[in-house]
Amino acid sequence: MKFEVTILGSSSATPVFNRNPSAQLLNCNEKFYLIDCGEGTQQQLTKYNLKAARIDYIFISHLHGDHYFGLIGLLSSLHLNGRVKPMQIFGPKPLLEILEIQFKYSDTTLRYSLEFFPVEADESRQIFENQDLIVKTVVLNHRIPTTGFIFQQKNRQRKLIKEKTDNIPMVYYTALKKGMDVELPTGEILKSEDYTTPADPPRSYAYCSDTKFDERYFETIKGCDTLYHEATFMHDLLDRANETHHTTALQAGEIAKINGIKKLLIGHFSSRYKTLQMLLEEAQSAFDNTDLAVEGRTFQL
Repeated sequence: MKFEVTILGSSSATPVFNRNPSAQLLNCNEKFYLIDCGEGTQQQLTKYNLKAARIDYIFISHLHGDHYFGLIGLLSSLHLNGRVKPMQIFGPKPLLEILEIQFKYSDTTLRYSLEFFPVEADESRQIFENQDLIVKTVVLNHRIPTTGFIFQQKNRQRKLIKEKTDNIPMVYYTALKKGMDVELPTGEILKSEDYTTPADPPRSYAYCSDTKFDERYFETIKGCDTLYHEATFMHDLLDRANETHHTTALQAGEIAKINGIKKLLIGHFSSRYKTLQMLLEEAQSAFDNTDLAVEGRTFQL
């Protein structure tokens, strides 16, 4: 089952050349989940040949503009392009008022419904579930209420061994994949373990947008397979990071190491940095398996 994320934006606060504000597209089993929606997200989707019409779920971490200023434009374009299926949006409660005011004063009645689910930044909780995954919040420490999100795959069924099941009626496949033994009309017993192999373990992706280094959210992200964590500044600007409730690249690496993360992606880079190699090296000094979450890159999770 596909489980990957494509980076659409990696800049903090303001866009710079070749870097857009925060946005990511998660593909889980060919269902699209948009994570934050900074300015220019529509153009980034087009640039990387990703179909906005396939997005059915949007998760907004907080109400600083670099994380949602692209949302109204995206929703409007979907309306103009004839979308009729509902869109589910998860974000801070005031976001609904922002959207309603915008559409009210532009005299826009969307062709499709917005199903809005307010997200509270008081404690970690499950906010979404479907057949593929569960989404939980991560309470972050920023200047305004902010949540990250953990996308956790559900346990999957066992895999059929093709060369062993070719001569078995397909009606028995589902039971075998569920780990159940089946009895044929002849009385023969087919043991699931003989005809299937264990499913791959479920994977998890944690998205921590804007936050100060704060051990209170560590328990929530502990053990995730892949962690995206903001790394706005180099560690020589730690005082500035603390003042603005952001994280340094070194701190991001330390967070990954402390919490048993398998792979770290860093992003949300300050516009003061024209090249990013030094931020990568700083994070890698604490956690070697670190990569840059920059525009156009797709990571298998």
